[in-house]
Amino acid sequence: MRLLGYTRVSTASQDAQLQLDALVDSGVQKRDVFADVTSGSRSAIERPGMKRLLDYVESGDTVVVWRIDRLGRSLIDVLNTLNLLRDKGVKIRSLSDGIDPETTSGRLMLGMLATLAEYERELITERVNAGIAAAKQSGTRCQGTAGSPCVRSGDVPVGGQFISLSAVS
Repeated sequence: MRLLGYTRVSTASQDAQLQLDALVDSGVQKRDVFADVTSGSRSAIERPGMKRLLDYVESGDTVVVWRIDRLGRSLIDVLNTLNLLRDKGVKIRSLSDGIDPETTSGRLMLGMLATLAEYERELITERVNAGIAAAKQSGTRCQGTAGSPCVRSGDVPVGGQFISLSAVS
């Protein structure tokens, strides 16, 4: 039986060190930690680190995660990942939320937490869409890429920035 770890952060600017430290403290060797730096919107089987982990695990192994949501960002993805691992005879241990998918109460808690996380993501999406609609209504348009300027009608480019004509006059 081997202890294998898995970490995931959504962007390169985030740091997985907290997750890694917790895994090592729980007995996972650093060499046995699989990691992804990718958006949680990608399913588990699309993430390179998770693919390597799924190819490597054997029946009797235990996969340790810092929190169960590191396995996926939606209820369906978390459950699919858990089922993939369980179908291979692999156990899952979640450190910080104490969820044990091997027990009935653990599966119940997992379902409730994953549902709440999915609900939160849907609320964020609704807020973002409402903000975009409000910006459009006020005459602001964005290029659609991260870091690109949002421009209100009447703004003019000056030295790589957009300046409001009303601010100049």
